Amino acid sequence: MIIFSNEEAFFKSKGIKYREGQRNPIVLPKTAIAVYSRELFYRFITTFFTKEVGYLSLANFEKNIYVLRHKGLCFTLFMAGVSGPVISADIEALAASGVEKFIIFGNCGVLHEHIDDLKIIIPTRAYRDEGTSQHYIPDSEYIDVNPKYQEIFKDVLGDYSLDFETGYTWTTDAFFRETPSKIEYFRNKGCVCVEMEAATIAAVCKAKGLDYFTFFYAGDNLGGKEWDERSLSGKARLDEKAKLLHLALDFAVEID
Repeated sequence: MIIFSNEEAFFKSKGIKYREGQRNPIVLPKTAIAVYSRELFYRFITTFFTKEVGYLSLANFEKNIYVLRHKGLCFTLFMAGVSGPVISADIEALAASGVEKFIIFGNCGVLHEHIDDLKIIIPTRAYRDEGTSQHYIPDSEYIDVNPKYQEIFKDVLGDYSLDFETGYTWTTDAFFRETPSKIEYFRNKGCVCVEMEAATIAAVCKAKGLDYFTFFYAGDNLGGKEWDERSLSGKARLDEKAKLLHLALDFAVEID
């Protein structure tokens, strides 16, 4: 049982932390870009001009926060936490340090065989088969996703001649419990993909009055008779995936 409360939290994030010699405190650039893939995150920090400005401390691990410069603008850059609890903590901490808009992307599983590997997917609704979102907004079957910026993002996709799919997503906490009956259930609801964070991102940002946009590139296929891993591995088709870094940055320029 999850109990929703609209009260203010008993304690709040104090924002990012700082290492010795770093400027403290710092107001982060208002638009943040994040990717779940470690390999793509490392491509970000080695391909573009970046500077580490602090870090997030999340119980038993730390991750660096960067400022990235692109086309004369500065953006916050971080590696997005996998799962609702971790991405919610990321958003809370970075918002406390000045971030107002989040662009978060990564791969997803697809529920239909016709969706090609690496195809871009824009979610418009997330079915809430997870727990974190339930603590930010009242209980409901689903939450609308990406209420802003869809047309701008589609224009940027057009600049890159990238095809895309628009549809609903199934957000779950338990990826090893994506059973055949559940896949069929959510496919019948209109879901085209499955992942672990979209409902949480939408709920946290809605509750806190933040702007966001989240999108996916297709990974493993759950729509056939057997599971097909395709490009799920972080290193699979990495050069093709890396093109999305430029896409995300150009989109960030448009909405900053």
